[in-house]
Amino acid sequence: MSTDIQNLAASPDYRNLLEQISDTYTQGRTRAMQAVNAHITETNWQVGRYIIEFEQGGKVRADYGTALLASLSKDLTLRHGKGFSRSNLIRIRQFYLAYPIGATASHQLSWSHIVELLKIDDPLERGFYEQQTIRERWSVRELIRQKDSSLFLRLAASKDKAGILQLAAQGQIVEQPTDLLREPYVFEFLKIPEPYQVSESQLETVICDHLQPFLLELGKGFTFVGRQYRVTINNTHYKVDLVFYHRILRCFVLIDLKLGDVQHHDMGQMNLYLGYFAKEENVEDDNPPIGIILSRNKDELLVEYATYGMNSQLFVQKYQLYLPDREALRHEMELSLREAEQ
Repeated sequence: MSTDIQNLAASPDYRNLLEQISDTYTQGRTRAMQAVNAHITETNWQVGRYIIEFEQGGKVRADYGTALLASLSKDLTLRHGKGFSRSNLIRIRQFYLAYPIGATASHQLSWSHIVELLKIDDPLERGFYEQQTIRERWSVRELIRQKDSSLFLRLAASKDKAGILQLAAQGQIVEQPTDLLREPYVFEFLKIPEPYQVSESQLETVICDHLQPFLLELGKGFTFVGRQYRVTINNTHYKVDLVFYHRILRCFVLIDLKLGDVQHHDMGQMNLYLGYFAKEENVEDDNPPIGIILSRNKDELLVEYATYGMNSQLFVQKYQLYLPDREALRHEMELSLREAEQ
């Protein structure tokens, strides 16, 4: 019998059957979970609507005040068990207020996602994270990380009013090389203690050990190709720190890491890499490669002069190992909005 089982397990037809069943089961379970999430979201929206409509009857504010949610929590918990804590009812009520016409986008997210979004007071910021969560299919954990790293503020701080509003309404849409950039990149997930003392090779190793959160920080569409990627020109060997391929832009993305200030020769070397990849690594339908030098510090004037007349797809961006100053970033964004009103 065991021989028959072994022979069956080795059969291509059996392997195909196994894959068919497994794929169907996985897809069915995913659709079931999505359906459950949609029903939970819709139900909570309806509950929030009932609460708001009851409050808007007028008398409740004068006679009952804040006792309403406490009373509902007690009675609904007795009837239905978990799910009706006072804090959850506050979120449910807030959910309806944030989406009074039953926004369809919110129904594409799980209730856990929505709870995290409702913690954001600014409608512009909340709209961005909602769209980006849907667009990039962030898990709740990934959403929390991007909120904590102030992704919206980092992207918005360098945009004008129209760009900020578009970002809030649509999320980050990657259509050209500059859409990939963030300032600064934040690598707090590496958990390198301050004051840090690591070499460039050690930093590269730690990043590769945390590749999943690093890809999340880079953004949608990146596929890892390799580290210390060898480039050989006239029997001289060079190595690119990190190489990726971007599925949306259909091009290689080369990243070099620098601990200190970027020097002019660093940009020349990256330009050399870009030329090599364009001539030797690109295949038909690939677009020109993009080069990003990540540095702790960035001298804007030096970068401007050193890249004069050089490849327009070479960028120097700052990174930091700790979470950014949220208020400073918010101030920059609000300044852009105010300047547009003048």
